[in-house]
Amino acid sequence: VKTHLQAQTLSAMAVGHQHNHESISGAFKSIYQQHGVVGLWRGVTGAVPRVAVGSAVQLATFASAKDWVCERQWFRKGSWAAVLAGGMVSGVAVAVTMTPFDVISTRLYNQPVDADGTGKLYRGFLDCILQISSKEGLLGLYKGIGAVYLRLGPHTVLSLFFWDKLRNM
Repeated sequence: VKTHLQAQTLSAMAVGHQHNHESISGAFKSIYQQHGVVGLWRGVTGAVPRVAVGSAVQLATFASAKDWVCERQWFRKGSWAAVLAGGMVSGVAVAVTMTPFDVISTRLYNQPVDADGTGKLYRGFLDCILQISSKEGLLGLYKGIGAVYLRLGPHTVLSLFFWDKLRNM
């Protein structure tokens, strides 16, 4: 529903497939009527790996980076600066690893579908990766990485900073 609503624009500016919903509840109703419950879950095959990979990378790189800057004596162990440095490294790692999954999810969510709900552009997660890689190169999987980092970088730094401080209380 979120992707449908975010993709909507004026026909003069439209790029790609458009969905015409007047509200959130209207979008839920329209998607459900056209494609059933399955239509509300379209693209989940790209979203689940995105979250799993992102969470794993976020926590692993945070702990490693925080320990690394302390071992080099750049910052004192337990200091807020060490926590921020770990969060910053983690934010970059998260953006690099999650962007391909964001691209795949967005393409799967927003592709036009036929009457039975089958995607007209991609048959699924692997087909989407293969098509993007073959037609756009591997860098095609990194479209929007700057925007991804601007969203996930501060989120990662702040989340990990507060998590670390609360955990130590």
